[in-house]
Amino acid sequence: MLEEVERWLSRRSWSAAERPIERILAAKQRTGTTVSVVLPALDEEATVGDIVAAIRRELMTASVPLVDELVVIDSGSTDRTAEVAAKAGARVVHRDAILPRIPALPGKGEVLWRSLLVTSGDVVCFIDADLKDFDAGFVSGIVGPLLTDPDVDFVKAMYDRPFGADRPFGETAGQGGRVTELVARPLLNLHWPQLAGIVQPLGGEYAARRSLLERLPFPVGYGVELALLVDALHTVGLDALAQVDVGVRRHRHQDGLALGRMAAAIYRTAQLRLSRGHLVRPELTQFERGEHGFVPHTYAVDTEERPPMRDIEEYAVHRAA
Repeated sequence: MLEEVERWLSRRSWSAAERPIERILAAKQRTGTTVSVVLPALDEEATVGDIVAAIRRELMTASVPLVDELVVIDSGSTDRTAEVAAKAGARVVHRDAILPRIPALPGKGEVLWRSLLVTSGDVVCFIDADLKDFDAGFVSGIVGPLLTDPDVDFVKAMYDRPFGADRPFGETAGQGGRVTELVARPLLNLHWPQLAGIVQPLGGEYAARRSLLERLPFPVGYGVELALLVDALHTVGLDALAQVDVGVRRHRHQDGLALGRMAAAIYRTAQLRLSRGHLVRPELTQFERGEHGFVPHTYAVDTEERPPMRDIEEYAVHRAA
């Protein structure tokens, strides 16, 4: 590990407990900084309501007014995600209703990019909508450094990711994040060694200043987390990045084939940033056993990226309103 990264780890890695909520609230009041929380959601009726309720109950009260707006962006759910989220107290916006002149593409990054147009906070905090046993400390933990330290622009959550909570023999500590360990971490260590100290580079819980996010391009799919991290490094420098330990993250794990597609998108995102060239074949073929042997299925790898939001005319109008 680079000496620069070792120094960064000692200066920019914290525990959520190091910033009590009273200190965070005092900093928020002193600076007048506003906070938006965004939950990208696709068929998450089982978990989204509990997450929204916890944030409203613990961080949106008269005594703890940390979060100014809480928005769930529904990216085409076929279940009751929107209904459950609204009932729990979130403002729900459908992906397709945002920036309708640009047809929406499927993917998480698309939703995060569009969310900048329907939120107003100076700090934007993203939280995945599939978290189980959600703790509102995820939000206060990663928002805290942005409110108390003006030199910090981008904060990732770090946590344990136990694997197999729904299995008969219980959880296995540290076995989550398979794409992180097999794809993202090797890529970062080899090509962006300054980011080798990031514990959860692909984690969906992070917060950043709007002034940074609006300057960055957003891959529309699974590559968005790696892209934002790498581009933030090049835009504001390592010392403006930080990470906060928020404990344990439990969520729905995807099957191996889905992880393969995720890995391909992440590799493509890294390749683009290394060469700014084009993939020879932006597709991934996977195999599943069928009645008569292995059956190939070919999927397109996400190759679209949205431009920095500050380049979008509607965003300028939104910010001026």
